[in-house]
Amino acid sequence: MQIGKKIKRLRLKKGLTQEELGERTDLSKGFISQLERDINSPSIETLFSILNVLGSKPKDFFDDEQARTKVVFEVEEQTIHVDEEKGYKLHWLISDSNENVMEPVLITIGNNGQFKQFEPSLSETFIYVLKGKVELMLGKQQYFASKGESLYFEAADDHLLKNAADEETQVIYVVTNSYL
Repeated sequence: MQIGKKIKRLRLKKGLTQEELGERTDLSKGFISQLERDINSPSIETLFSILNVLGSKPKDFFDDEQARTKVVFEVEEQTIHVDEEKGYKLHWLISDSNENVMEPVLITIGNNGQFKQFEPSLSETFIYVLKGKVELMLGKQQYFASKGESLYFEAADDHLLKNAADEETQVIYVVTNSYL
């Protein structure tokens, strides 16, 4: 078992730097770095202190089955929302996506349709055009992407995605959850 890798994964999931973890456990940043690279081994007391700060119980930490996460999401687990007023269909591809770092969705936008307006956030957004053409309003800038092209941006400005084709448009839309 690679204890260091598991500690690093938990630390990153908590959004802590090595220095912050060291401060909360009275350990040096150098010791945390060595620990994560499996160069050094912690005492049981030190390991339990680190796990406590990282919000993990020792049993869960050592239970390899517990560490596994869902990989395949079946069609029955996916959710669809239709907004007839704005002319789009939102298809959540991952059932618990709002609990993950990324939230992938399939969006179908009808003729003259648009996806909802978003306010600025810390999120990053990736859009891949499967069919048709989209117009992205990002702040005061306007961008277009057609089938096979993609868009990638930090959501630091208001943004809105519209159908720019004379037909139905489909995109894969992946956004990072800024609260993680």
